[in-house]
Amino acid sequence: MTRAAVVTVSDRAAEGARSDASGPVAVAALREAGFACDDAVIVPDGADSVERALTALVVAGVGLVITTGGTGVAPRDQTPEGTARVVTREVPGLAEELRRRGAAEKPAGMLTRGIAGVVDPHGVLVVNLPGSPAGVASGMPVVLSVARHVLDQLEGGDH
Repeated sequence: MTRAAVVTVSDRAAEGARSDASGPVAVAALREAGFACDDAVIVPDGADSVERALTALVVAGVGLVITTGGTGVAPRDQTPEGTARVVTREVPGLAEELRRRGAAEKPAGMLTRGIAGVVDPHGVLVVNLPGSPAGVASGMPVVLSVARHVLDQLEGGDH
């Protein structure tokens, strides 16, 4: 069973000032799709905390990592910047489809700056989703539609 992980990026959730509403949505979708997935890890906003969390999961052997939150335009929304420090190759079509679907549902969806990419040579797929539960619920089917194929390709599978 492929291991997956969810990282919720939120200052307020990390401080305990609010509960994590989006991480559990992603965790449930991953488990339903047959991935082994622990509860979401919660980290504060910022590129450094995202980089540290992603690096720890890559080293731990997780195959698929979903982040929620920190993809907007607020000053502390730096999830894409932290993710870019870890991924070695971006998969822009995945991020573009997530933005397209998000914008079709809500105009603010076009403001998400999330990226998707792979971490070589570890064979990990990392995808940034917005922090809203609705955005995660909308994005997870997109991710899951290609995740197993991507992971197979990263392990040397044929096209």
